[in-house]
Amino acid sequence: MLEQISYALVFGFPVIMYLGIITFASFVFTASVGLLNYKGILWIPFRWHPRLAAISITLGIIHGSLGILAYVR
Repeated sequence: MLEQISYALVFGFPVIMYLGIITFASFVFTASVGLLNYKGILWIPFRWHPRLAAISITLGIIHGSLGILAYVR
């Protein structure tokens, strides 16, 4: 069942690929918020950094789980 979800095609590419791209972008955005705040650029308040980190970790766990569990039978 997870294989069907992971490898369902959306615009010709599997869902797991899109989830991986979103996860990577989320990690980069989280790191950039922390770096910008460290340098004194406060476009996004630092209180958002832990929230973004939690979202990134959750997306990473879902992405990894779909990738690994698709091959477990």
